[in-house]
Amino acid sequence: MEEYRYITLMEKPELKEEAAYWFQSKWGIPKEAYLECMNAYLDNETDYGWYFCLCDEKIVAGMGVIENDFHDRKDLAPNVCAVYTEEDYRCKGIAGNLLNMVVEDMRYKGISPIYLVTDHIGFYERYGWEFLCMVQGDDEPEMTRMYIHH
Repeated sequence: MEEYRYITLMEKPELKEEAAYWFQSKWGIPKEAYLECMNAYLDNETDYGWYFCLCDEKIVAGMGVIENDFHDRKDLAPNVCAVYTEEDYRCKGIAGNLLNMVVEDMRYKGISPIYLVTDHIGFYERYGWEFLCMVQGDDEPEMTRMYIHH
């Protein structure tokens, strides 16, 4: 049975470059954007973190927390972003464990509620997230679902 390790970037800062490339390959956002946010976290300029699941020291899932995940509701912050699990590792509870880790970490830091945008229906609800409203994504023709976790 595979063993998963859940960590924050603060626990393994040497993962930063690999993580930025990994997220870039999944979402097409320049790695520099990820590095900027990760550096702010590692330099204690923000409490918004980066969270990973490792299997054999390889990133198999990850997500971060940023001020705004490219939408028009700047008042709904912070946002969980870049949620991704490698296809071979889906349906194993990994993303749910990471989401719970994020919620607990933010709550510990006194940050609540938190938000996320997604097109998925039914997944986030399993982990205590509630649909809040529709938001307009930057340069997106369609509205996107905004969720909240208290």
